Amino acid sequence: MIMYKEFKDMYTQGDYLSHNPSWGREESPWKAQQILKMLKRNNIEPKTICEVGCGAGEILRQLQLKMPEDRQFMGYEISPQAIEFCQTRSNEALHFKLGDILEEKDVHFDLMLLIDLIEHLEDYYGFLRAIKPMSTYKIFHIPLDLSIQSVLRVKPILRQRREVGHIHYFNKEIALLILKDAGYEVLDYFYTPSRELPGKSWSSATAKFLRRLAVTIQEDWTARLLGGLPLMVLAR
Repeated sequence: MIMYKEFKDMYTQGDYLSHNPSWGREESPWKAQQILKMLKRNNIEPKTICEVGCGAGEILRQLQLKMPEDRQFMGYEISPQAIEFCQTRSNEALHFKLGDILEEKDVHFDLMLLIDLIEHLEDYYGFLRAIKPMSTYKIFHIPLDLSIQSVLRVKPILRQRREVGHIHYFNKEIALLILKDAGYEVLDYFYTPSRELPGKSWSSATAKFLRRLAVTIQEDWTARLLGGLPLMVLAR
């Protein structure tokens, strides 16, 4: 992946794991459900599926449990700590590799998953252009950290940078433009607001209640005002 050493060290030296000991495994069944929803909406039935930055490997495992048995899965991850989680999930049709997919030669998949990834990459434009020939379809899941609330409060964005490693911040319009600028054709997209972990404070719980209420009225305005609505995008 296109990432300078100081950013890469967060994932290879254990800093990310110290802030996120579960490596997001609790959200993996929900994320897999959203991926399957996108595939069904667009009548896509991939035979070979790859995930870049697969973390603990649980998204691929959940997909394997819900897709036909003849599917083949491959996960790439640069973190040695995450690969340890992955190896407990590997099997005959589900494989994991410690390494950078950009160092691979002559690989091609029907579908590549980039779930909560590009916000971590210093040169995401270079990365997006480099991986484009490696699969027919791509599914992106992109956190939309930019909102009126996050800009006014500041702390949410700083926390995302410190604890989760987000170094870029997007809204829906910017995210879609970035993909188009990198040469992709955007085929479909939708917000994924349903899955939210319980807040740790009264203010967080209140914000999430208001977000759930507002999203029933207008998704775009909710995303711009309150944030918290990630975007799932299908592109090729």
